Amino acid sequence: MADASPDAATLRPRRSVLYMPGSNARALEKARTLPADGVILDLEDAVAPDAKAEARGRIVETVKAGGFGPREVVIRINGLDTPWGSDDLEAAAGAGPDAILVPKVQSVEQLVTVGRRLEALGVPATTRVWAMIETPLAILDIKAIAGAARDPLTRLSVFVLGTNDIAKETRAALVPGRAPMVGWLALVVAAARVYGVDVLDGVWNQFQDLDGFKAECTQGVEMGMDGKTLIHPSQIEPCNTAFSPPEAEVARARAIIAAFALPENAGKGVITLDGRMVELLHAEMAKRTVALADAIAARA
Repeated sequence: MADASPDAATLRPRRSVLYMPGSNARALEKARTLPADGVILDLEDAVAPDAKAEARGRIVETVKAGGFGPREVVIRINGLDTPWGSDDLEAAAGAGPDAILVPKVQSVEQLVTVGRRLEALGVPATTRVWAMIETPLAILDIKAIAGAARDPLTRLSVFVLGTNDIAKETRAALVPGRAPMVGWLALVVAAARVYGVDVLDGVWNQFQDLDGFKAECTQGVEMGMDGKTLIHPSQIEPCNTAFSPPEAEVARARAIIAAFALPENAGKGVITLDGRMVELLHAEMAKRTVALADAIAARA
C-alpha cells in the first residue's frame, strides 16, 4: 500500500501539465516560462507524420538545453508499434527528461518492454515512465497495469487519462459532468491509489470556455486526481488554483496534526477538536494536505 502521507521533500506537485507540440519551436521555448507544474513535449498527436523526425530532434535539443526550472519535463513518444516509436524512445532516453510518456498502454508487458529498453540504454532510474490510459482494455486491466509500479524495472509513476480517446473507443459522449465515463475514471484513480501512482485528468477541449474548464477541474479534485493535462496556457492558473488545497483547509490540517502531537493525545485514535470528532486517519490525510501545500510554496 502506498504511503498516504509523504513529506514536502518527496511530493511533487502535478496540478497543471501542459502539452506542447514538438514541431513548434516557439512553443517549446515558451514552455520554460509558463507557471505550469509540468510540460509534455509531444511527438505523438500534436505532430504530423512528415514532421516527426524534425520534431524529435528539436525536442531533444530543447530538453538537453535545460532552463525549465522547477517544471517537470516529460516527452511523449509515439507508440512502439508505430514507425517512429523505437527511435522516439531512444532519443527521449538520451535527452534526459524527468519522464517519458508512453501512449495507449494496455498491458503490463508494454511497460516491461519500455523498462528493459531504458535499462539497456543505461538511463538512470530518476527518469520515470508515465502511461497514457486511453482505451477500454486499459481500463478493464487497470489493476494489473497499476500494479506494475511495484516492479522497479517499469519506472511507472503517473497515469495520464486520455479522455478523448476513451470517448472515441467506447463511443461514449463527451458531455459536461462526464457521466458516461465517471465510473471508468474512478476505477483508474482507485487502482492508482493502491499502488502509489499519480493520476492526471484528461484535457478540456473548449479552451475558451473557462467556466466549463473550472467545473471539470473541480470534478477532478473531488474524484481524487492529482492534476490535469492542459492544451492552452490560459488554463494553467485556474487549474493550479483548483488543485491547490485552500488556505482554510491547510490551516485546519495543521491544527489536526498539532492536536494529535500533544502529549495528552499520544496513542489516541480519536480526539475532539473544536467540537468535532477527529480520527487518526484524518491526521494522515492532513499530513498530505500540508505536504502538498508546502511543496507548492517551495516552487514559488
